[in-house]
Amino acid sequence: MEVFQQSYFALFAIICIGYIIGNIKFKGISLDISAIIFVALIFGHYGIVMPPIIEKIGLILFIYTIGIQAGPGFFDSFKKQGRTLAAMATIIIISAALISYLAIVFMDIDVPVAIGLLTGALTSTPGLAAAIDSTGSSGVSIGYGIAYPFGVIGVILFVRLYPKFTKTDLKKAEEDYEKQTEETFPEIFSKHFVVENENAAGKTIRELRVRTMSQGVISRVKIKGEPQVPTSDTVLNLGDIVRAVGTREALKKVELLIGHETQEEIPLKQGYEVQTILVSNPNVVNKTVHEIYQWTATYHVTITRVRRSGIDITPTPNFKLHLGDKIIITCSKSHVELVTKLFGGNSKKLSDTNFLPIAAGIVLGFVIGEFSLNFGHSFTFSLGLTGGVLAVAMILSRIGKTGPIIWSMSGGANQLLRTMGLMFFLAGVGTSAGAHIVETFSQYGFKLFLVGGVVTLIPMLLGALVARWFFKVNVLSLLGALTGSMTSTPGLAAVDPMTETNAASIAYATVYPVAMVLLIICVQVLASLG
Repeated sequence: MEVFQQSYFALFAIICIGYIIGNIKFKGISLDISAIIFVALIFGHYGIVMPPIIEKIGLILFIYTIGIQAGPGFFDSFKKQGRTLAAMATIIIISAALISYLAIVFMDIDVPVAIGLLTGALTSTPGLAAAIDSTGSSGVSIGYGIAYPFGVIGVILFVRLYPKFTKTDLKKAEEDYEKQTEETFPEIFSKHFVVENENAAGKTIRELRVRTMSQGVISRVKIKGEPQVPTSDTVLNLGDIVRAVGTREALKKVELLIGHETQEEIPLKQGYEVQTILVSNPNVVNKTVHEIYQWTATYHVTITRVRRSGIDITPTPNFKLHLGDKIIITCSKSHVELVTKLFGGNSKKLSDTNFLPIAAGIVLGFVIGEFSLNFGHSFTFSLGLTGGVLAVAMILSRIGKTGPIIWSMSGGANQLLRTMGLMFFLAGVGTSAGAHIVETFSQYGFKLFLVGGVVTLIPMLLGALVARWFFKVNVLSLLGALTGSMTSTPGLAAVDPMTETNAASIAYATVYPVAMVLLIICVQVLASLG
């Protein structure tokens, strides 16, 4: 049909058909958005090819939004158990790259095709993007398309069957994980204490340094039988009552500092109320609680806790606010409106997208990607378009804010741009590869399927054994880390119903950026062989 020769029509036809096929489930398994590349391969085989600009725009948007989302998780992943999970991801990615290298050497597979098998076996679209950028060959997309289906199915089967083969008690694993989580993110409580300590009597809250010494927050006080809103200048005397908010450990320290716990409660002072406010004002992003108190001194505002990513956090003086945090405060009713405006309190602002930081970040990524390092005459390393944009996005998301510019994006905006970029990218690379797919099949036969399956299964098995026997990783975190190392969202979706905790999701988010960066480096190293 002549209408299919119109690139814009073909683009959206491919996306539409891809989504329809991607939503078809067979025993709970579906291709999801990745079905677009298979539809595009068919279109490309019949001579329909997207303009190169479609692929490039899609690549840039997809990689940049991935970096913005993954940046904080990447840098935080090296804390505590994250280092262990990162080591596990390293084992999986390096072993997969080595198998691909052996396939190049001993099975005489073209370098671009082998790299495509590597990215398809690990179900990594960012890896595919990096591979295409590094090689400029359509063989990458063909290898990816061949290895991807088993990459999806193999990961799902592995994580579903692993607990059964190892006879793992998932309920006990949940209990162990919850104990670990409580140690990392302890629950926050509130208790009342009587001022009995002679050393605390006659001193202000500032002089007692309650926040610094205990990590707790004094949210209310009762002085001479009258409820008061505490300020840093509030003087405590023997017999006064204080209400403190914090973890169990923090409240124990408050008790040592102030006096014994009491069951007497302090009602909220008349004219004051408790409010939950959404942080949406760019002016308070990256500001510490101490700085906020200096601004709000005349409003008598007390921040009792901060809710971030579903976790309650006690706000210490050096705690920095992030866009999208929910803060719980006590404040006089007359100042509530002013204080709300100070912090933002506007959910609509979070859904607004400022394209200046996006464009500036992408331009900076281009510049960084142009730099190269020479290692003798045989090897030159540069981040390239993909690596430059990814690295800059991750760093900027970690920084969060530079002057008036906020680098982070709301979840909705990020998801929209990432999905649009991915659709354009898959349609572009799929049609360009489709013209050569029959030729490649006739050259290699089913050998490529075999290599793709080995690259999927062997690294997962190796990573699981090391994590179980050497790192002693909780099985729920292990399964999440496996799916993150394989960059497999369908795999994570298969793990989630197996547990009522978020262990797998946290492990996936911790490992995914590490695996993505390592895979891109491995892709560039393998590409240098060609």
